[in-house]
Amino acid sequence: MTATHPIDRSLLYIVLGLFVAGLLILTSASLTLSYKNFGSIGGYALRQLLSGGALGLVAMAVTSRVPYRVWRKWALPLLLCSFVLLALLFVPQLGFSSGGATRWLHLGPISFQPSELLKLAFIIYLASWLDARRREAASVSYGMIPFIIMLSVVGVFLIMQPDMGTLVVIVATAVLLYFLGGGKKSQVVTLVFLGIAMFYLLIQVAPYRFDRVRVFFNPDFDPQGAGYQITQAGIAIGSGGFFGLGFGKGLQKYQYLPEPMGDSIFAIFAEETGFLGAAALVGLFFFLFARGLVVARNAPDVFGKLLAAGITVGIMTQAFVNMAAISGLLPLTGIPLPFVSYGSSSLAVMLASAGILMNISRHT
Repeated sequence: MTATHPIDRSLLYIVLGLFVAGLLILTSASLTLSYKNFGSIGGYALRQLLSGGALGLVAMAVTSRVPYRVWRKWALPLLLCSFVLLALLFVPQLGFSSGGATRWLHLGPISFQPSELLKLAFIIYLASWLDARRREAASVSYGMIPFIIMLSVVGVFLIMQPDMGTLVVIVATAVLLYFLGGGKKSQVVTLVFLGIAMFYLLIQVAPYRFDRVRVFFNPDFDPQGAGYQITQAGIAIGSGGFFGLGFGKGLQKYQYLPEPMGDSIFAIFAEETGFLGAAALVGLFFFLFARGLVVARNAPDVFGKLLAAGITVGIMTQAFVNMAAISGLLPLTGIPLPFVSYGSSSLAVMLASAGILMNISRHT
């Protein structure tokens, strides 16, 4: 066991900065809905703080102190637990549907998204699996095919919801980890082509996914239907200019732009703070990415390197996909912006993941 050091303070400050910024951004983005549903302008932000925020900060404090190697022993139980919770989504009275997707699980007074836990659990399991099969990762029979089977099982659970956004994040993160864990470049290229083929088929069998792709290539397609969200997001971002309209002074959150607290929150923020504010938020994510890579590079063992890289890339991939999609650079996926979008499950898991990353930094 390597000697421990104080946690990476730069990493801690970046995570706390994203957390606080997220609460402020959510306060503004939820003004109308908060007043309508709670009678106060900060209702949703307060709820985010007291539920996902409080739980997440406690989880981060705990995971930052638990030796990261412990997670290797719990990798399989965590993954199986995630699968069980995902299966419970399809039990009547337990799974909750919204917008055509069954992603929320109700267990008594508790409501959460099992797919958020799956993101972290699968990264931990894959890091452990690759660490144990270092010499076999490049093998087709003992490395690549079992890897594809694992991804397929995860894919089935997520497609059934459906939750394509989470699937994109998990697949992208997993393929990179497979490469870092010993996979050949030719195998990675094969996996990429298989992934493209799979997503093509999924788009073809679901008209709404096909419409999202059509909107991406032709923003004027169905401006009052499939193209409405991206059209309004473009108006919001364009209205912000360089300096923005001012914090709290954006207009698109007033029932113009769908999901102002969810996957559209970056557009609301860009409208109010302009290019300057949007660039600052992107910069925070970039600094988190950079510090995470430093932690991964300096980790004392392969498991630590893969775990740190997986957590870092997973967060950054989700952030990039969210911001790029709402800016019109990728088709819409519906995934939340880490640390910022409303959602207790997402925030709690993100903070817990950051805590694991901080613990790895103590051993570098």
